[in-house]
Amino acid sequence: MGSMLDSRAPGTTTSTARKVLLAKPRGYCAGVDRAVQTVERALERYGAPVYVRKQIVHNTHVVGRLEDQGAIFVDETDEVPENAMVVFSAHGVAPAVHEAAERRNLRTIDATCPLVTKVHNEARRFAAQGYDILLIGHEGHEEVIGTTGEAPDHVHLVGGPDEVGDVQVRDPEKVAWLSQTTLSVDETNETVAALRQRFPRLIDPPSDDICYATQNRQVAVKEIARRSQLLLVVGSENSSNSVRLVEVALDAGAVAARLVENADMVDEAWLEGVTTVGVTSGASVPDELVQGVLDRLAKYGFADVEEIDAAEESLIFALPRELRRNLR
Repeated sequence: MGSMLDSRAPGTTTSTARKVLLAKPRGYCAGVDRAVQTVERALERYGAPVYVRKQIVHNTHVVGRLEDQGAIFVDETDEVPENAMVVFSAHGVAPAVHEAAERRNLRTIDATCPLVTKVHNEARRFAAQGYDILLIGHEGHEEVIGTTGEAPDHVHLVGGPDEVGDVQVRDPEKVAWLSQTTLSVDETNETVAALRQRFPRLIDPPSDDICYATQNRQVAVKEIARRSQLLLVVGSENSSNSVRLVEVALDAGAVAARLVENADMVDEAWLEGVTTVGVTSGASVPDELVQGVLDRLAKYGFADVEEIDAAEESLIFALPRELRRNLR
């Protein structure tokens, strides 16, 4: 596909000039960076293999790279040899998982994102006070499974506004809500509004459960979506926050939005008639994958990249305490 830029005279402009709007912030959040570093540091300090329960973060490239370094990913702790080391993923685990690991004498390193840990703590506190907990989230997501496991007799999963009418609680006067950290802010607000209409005494969590990085990336996408004919979100299909970015982009006015694992998935046919492409990435995506997409777009004539800065991020989480002491 030829570029309209090729034939224009120097110093002139054209409305058909191809450009990329690059969202900022994008990519790794503090929790993902901490989780990935946790596996890398464990491998450096204790040697391979280091077992990891579930994908440490939801990105196939990151998982593959860690496997090459000696990490072994398993679904459950009973797949880990006794006395071996296992890392729990950033999405958090239920207390039963910790108990199962202890029964097998496993050495554990908990890489749960501190913002997910906060939701777990809120679930335990509300349950101890006798509240029914309406957990807004997606059934089967690891984070939802872990949070539910903190208070299984108190938690009711609500997938969205259309499920509010099906919720049954013991006492409508004692109801609180929590949410998965990687949801769409707008849809979550819509669900909370519907819950509050049904349960006027609904209690809010002490602070917003949707993580700062999820919110910031959605704000950045909204900034570029309305100016983009095509918006590409770099991320894996099992990454909730990446999938949400596609939805947010479409809701915010992007003509088209697509989730791509890497540059190889970018189809030149998508760019037919397009002059502005928006690019962002989910919170578990290393920037090298974004750069690969930018390089591919440049080959198709989209070499002009403008970074749109929507929010500043400086948060850093300390590594898990298990890596700050000797496990041997």
